[in-house]
Amino acid sequence: MEPERIVETTADGQKRVGPVNAALTPRWVGPATFARLPRTDQVDHTDIAVVGIPFDSGVSYRSGARFGPNHVRESSRLLRPYNPAQNHSPFARLQVADAGDLVGNPFDIKDAISAIETGALELMGSDTKIVAIGGDHTIALPLMRAAHSRHGKIALLHFDAHLDTWDTYFGAEFTHGTPFRRAFEEGIIDTDAVMHVGTRGPLYGTKDLEDDSSFGFEIVSSADVMRSGVDAVVQALRERVGDRPLYVSLDIDVLDPAHAPGTGTPEAGGMTSREVLEILRGLRGLDVVACDVVEVAPAYDHAEITGIAAAHVVYELITLISLGPDAAPDGPAYGISGARYGEGE
Repeated sequence: MEPERIVETTADGQKRVGPVNAALTPRWVGPATFARLPRTDQVDHTDIAVVGIPFDSGVSYRSGARFGPNHVRESSRLLRPYNPAQNHSPFARLQVADAGDLVGNPFDIKDAISAIETGALELMGSDTKIVAIGGDHTIALPLMRAAHSRHGKIALLHFDAHLDTWDTYFGAEFTHGTPFRRAFEEGIIDTDAVMHVGTRGPLYGTKDLEDDSSFGFEIVSSADVMRSGVDAVVQALRERVGDRPLYVSLDIDVLDPAHAPGTGTPEAGGMTSREVLEILRGLRGLDVVACDVVEVAPAYDHAEITGIAAAHVVYELITLISLGPDAAPDGPAYGISGARYGEGE
């Protein structure tokens, strides 16, 4: 029996089918779609598709991110339809649905990348925006290729403990540590509008930073976030991106292992989940065209700590897309402080 869902009607009379009504059906009942949203085959159209990409053949250390999409879906059961931090109900304004998973060949990375790109282009075919749940960071390349096909050169905000602009591992050019170097080489990204956020930890040598800079990347390290604060970081990101079409790629290891233990390449000294969510909220009004959240490896998680963090990140990204590029950039005042972005000291 199909449970009752929250259904909203927009000002122009369009129906939006939302999550299962938690007041009538307990949250732990039924299959786990993201935020208990309908599947794409249960709605007439989809404005935002949440799609899993359970692929992790590109990892260089711990495996297991292939199980990330379903773990994040399970961890999203408690999400609610109204986002008070943005004063917005994303599922009421646009039709958001779970598109299931895109399948990639686990034994052939190039073939998997091709299949993911094809699947993403098909999903985007009717102006649908994609929020992907990985999977390892290899999947960012085919998703960026698809976004580039639709929007031309894209701005990129890359939240990660690592640069992921290395050249090869064991001679392999397509891994979770190389997608953004390949994106630069393929002319996908706008080199005046690319930035890493939350980067930290040891490198192989100074050449890593020299190469990264030559590709156009600027870096906001996790230490920068701690010293400068969220508002200053948000301002820097907004100035870097401008009004360009924006791809957001977030590796869950951007969070400190205390906030995201369930990942393949953890690094100490990372950002808190609160800092990451607040920075994402500060991107309000930017033209987000596609995004991914990757590297959730549930075998190393406990009490859904990592899955819950990832689910909230996905929720904030959906909210940004739903708000659209016409949203007022300062956002609502929320909480006892009444603070708005840009009003810090």
